Amino acid sequence: MRLASLCLSAALAAAAAGPALAQQVGEVGVDWLGNDIMVEAVADPKVEGVTCHVSYFERGMIDRLQKGNWFEDPSDSSISCRQTGPIVIGDIDLSQGGEEVFKQGISLIWKKQVVNRIYDRGNDTLIYLSHSRQVQDGSAKMSISTVPLYNQHPTWRNGKPE
Repeated sequence: MRLASLCLSAALAAAAAGPALAQQVGEVGVDWLGNDIMVEAVADPKVEGVTCHVSYFERGMIDRLQKGNWFEDPSDSSISCRQTGPIVIGDIDLSQGGEEVFKQGISLIWKKQVVNRIYDRGNDTLIYLSHSRQVQDGSAKMSISTVPLYNQHPTWRNGKPE
């Protein structure tokens, strides 16, 4: 019993340190084949007070059987991020590539839907980029959303970068 409790605690600690988890907040049926548009809320784990809503297409069983591409969903996604509380910015990556905030599989093995955060110093803005990542053929399908920090008076835990 004690070992199971220790393993659960370790798993929860590892999950807390990793990318954000999504919470499904909507599901819209689009046709009789069982295809749906999923809407998920993703809270930025290093920026309190910012929530992104990501939508993506999830193929139904009939569509998978009909088209033969059994193990993969389309790369299409959309993102919208907004301030949903007081903004407190933790230790974020300030490089041009930013950092991964969220990732989930959209195929059996290789394809991932990813959300990256980039800080635009010149415009004092957080940029959130939703895209798919594939091992072989990268996808050019992407969506972008910004959260301006101007006049928002965010708290920077490590001090605002110059």
